[in-house]
Amino acid sequence: MLQVFKTALKSPLANDLTEAIGQVPIVRLNRLSELCQHYEFYLKLESCNPGGSIKEKNAAYLVQHAERTGLLAPGGTIVESSSGNFGIGLATIGAARGYRVTIVVDAKTPPPIRRMLAAYGAELVDVPLSAADANGSMQVARMQKAKELAQSIPGAWYPCQHCNPENPTAHEQFTAREIEQAFGGAPDAIVLGVSTAGQLGGISRYFKHRYPQTRIVGVDVAGSAIFGTPPHPYKMTGLGLSFVPPNFDPMVLDAAYSVSDRLAFSVCHALARREGLLLGGSTGAIAAAALAYSRQHPRPLRLVLLNPDRGDRYLETVYNQQWLSQQGIEIWEGKALTATINSLQSVPLTLVRQQQSA
Repeated sequence: MLQVFKTALKSPLANDLTEAIGQVPIVRLNRLSELCQHYEFYLKLESCNPGGSIKEKNAAYLVQHAERTGLLAPGGTIVESSSGNFGIGLATIGAARGYRVTIVVDAKTPPPIRRMLAAYGAELVDVPLSAADANGSMQVARMQKAKELAQSIPGAWYPCQHCNPENPTAHEQFTAREIEQAFGGAPDAIVLGVSTAGQLGGISRYFKHRYPQTRIVGVDVAGSAIFGTPPHPYKMTGLGLSFVPPNFDPMVLDAAYSVSDRLAFSVCHALARREGLLLGGSTGAIAAAALAYSRQHPRPLRLVLLNPDRGDRYLETVYNQQWLSQQGIEIWEGKALTATINSLQSVPLTLVRQQQSA
């Protein structure tokens, strides 16, 4: 088995940042909702990884896999399309291992993400807004640009997180085992964002084989194409695609939720004010779905929620009242937020699974 980072760090001393990846706290939520008194919601804070997100696991694993298989040699260049976290993960690993890193971004990439990438030494290549698809998505255009760059740069490697079949392996070998170790087995349910389906694929592969009773709950942003719901523009980054990623297997899902920007961002504000946790927009969507899911199950449940990233990189968007007003997004609070979560319905799995044959 390819060892990228340690699953059970015996010492706080790490030889490099990859050995610190995954050593994150798992925190119980107590005040986010009254449901916290009846169900156990544990948030796995992948935001506490060295670069601030869960995508460092994919980055570390894929880089070392590329090194081992000869796709990436010393002095080479890593090229990727990313709206944020995976690009930052590659930039941190590239800096630690001496690679040049080029990240393809677009006008929707938040300024803090750009500054973080630049701080790690990554070169940014912009794709113009004119390349957006009918729903305003830049993903396909960014991926095409990354592919072109990788073909034109000697010694370049394009991991292509959206299509790489090795993407789920880091989460099967590490994230899933970290959950198992923390709980001495398995929780009743794992709630996680779909995104490129790396986390979903790896974690479900591990738990479906060893703990088939554990429910897998997938979460996406409303407007994304993955669950087969109507596509439309959305402001979320970290969740949502304009296409169905090759690694997505709808058959592993026991429930699916599509969460609006407004609800996700509202839950983010509630997490900060009620739990002291400043986290990214996708975490708000995941927490909203977990609360809605628990209401469908009267018996007490223990749920693990995967927190993808920190909130400080969204201070100019999700936590900026001026930006929210410009986008026409009003934050729900109190009873209005509770009522909205209570009314959130899961996406029928028959609809989601139609994507497999589409």
